[in-house]
Amino acid sequence: MRKSNECRIPCTFLCLALCLACRFVSVAASGQRASAQQRTTAIRTADFLNSLGANSSLPDRGQPLTKTIEMVRYLGLRWLRGGIEGLTSDGPTTVQTYIDLHHQTGMRFSWGLVSGGNDLKRLTETARQLAVADALLAFEGNNEPNNWGVTYQGQTGGQDRTWMPVAKLQRDLYLTVKNDPMLKKYPVWGMSETGAETDNVGLQFLTIPTGAQTLMPPGTQYADYALCHNYIYHPRSPGLEDNKTWNAADPTSMSKVDGLYGNYGVTWAKHFSGYAESELLTLPRVTTETGSSVDGPVTEDIQALNLLSMYLDQFKRGWSYTAVYLLRDRTDEDGNQTFGFFRPDYTPRKAATYLHNLTTILADNGASSIPGSLNYSIPDEPATMHDLLLQKSNGRFELVVWDERVKGSDKVEVNLGTTFSSVTIYDPTVGPSPVENLKSTAHVPLTLSNHPVVLEL
Repeated sequence: MRKSNECRIPCTFLCLALCLACRFVSVAASGQRASAQQRTTAIRTADFLNSLGANSSLPDRGQPLTKTIEMVRYLGLRWLRGGIEGLTSDGPTTVQTYIDLHHQTGMRFSWGLVSGGNDLKRLTETARQLAVADALLAFEGNNEPNNWGVTYQGQTGGQDRTWMPVAKLQRDLYLTVKNDPMLKKYPVWGMSETGAETDNVGLQFLTIPTGAQTLMPPGTQYADYALCHNYIYHPRSPGLEDNKTWNAADPTSMSKVDGLYGNYGVTWAKHFSGYAESELLTLPRVTTETGSSVDGPVTEDIQALNLLSMYLDQFKRGWSYTAVYLLRDRTDEDGNQTFGFFRPDYTPRKAATYLHNLTTILADNGASSIPGSLNYSIPDEPATMHDLLLQKSNGRFELVVWDERVKGSDKVEVNLGTTFSSVTIYDPTVGPSPVENLKSTAHVPLTLSNHPVVLEL
């Protein structure tokens, strides 16, 4: 699905969006840093795990379903990006393929028109089958219309043409879903690369506000969530640097990559105005493609560290769902692309091993009651260090602390605010088992450099 990123659950989605918005406001107010002693409310561990997704090949692209099942189970992913492209009634990839994948793994799917698609009838008919199987997560608009043209109602648009057909198709996708008794509870995600609009059809808004001076009328509804393909490496941010993935997840103009601001703030192609930066902070948003290839200075180890911190950064900075490109390297498209968690022969890269370890450490399928809070702090927490307080359904707190340095390390002490009888420390770059156990302590000294550790309290 990816060509260029250069300028180039369901029934409760509204509650989730509001929850995430409130989380981000709280994060923004404190820097989501525990540098000053204050109570921090935990987030359900399951909510973080539910955000973890990927793009993947299926049998129509030469990847057997059994292998896909093995890979997503190993990683602990909760959703995949899917759609009607490559889907047929007689295979090798059918709706039943997705349903079987769901039954075997619990995976849910974003369901989209994909590249150049326009068949709303087929999209909704197949989505109903997924909904009956409890395998549907959300709907997604067209994939990168700047790279693939869209023909709708007899007019071709996207790329360097008018984007009016693209806008009308997205509008009608939203209306079709919301007027369907079975499907209306599912969120509609926008399309990718709205920043490439050639004419101001207003796709930089979820709903066009009054006074926006767009070609489509005020009140036109496109989506419930903004959608981006904010790849970590970009022509404006090509090399290794501190806070690489933290900055890629930034929703404001401070982000150097193809992020929220360039698609929903001021569009990167023609500079059409969208949301103010203050509004972007709480705008519901998802990523259906991001990641990094193994190339040049980005070794397999660097890729692994990037993807591990990226999932944490995305969630911490307000992205409800994040899908990495790619589960396994493409073998049917420009050869070996080296984006995958897995190599073409299905052997795991370090990125797969590290994520497997993290999801094993955090494994939690239950839904805890109202999360608790801790009065923890990290005095003098450096700008490259970040933290996220999670809580499992069994009541245990999981405090994730990570650093994003290219070189060097930082020493800090985590003040827990109270004495815990036991603190278990995990390092996902080492394995899924504890690396240290502390007894009767209120303080945990850490030395971190380029990856997370998990403190289980």
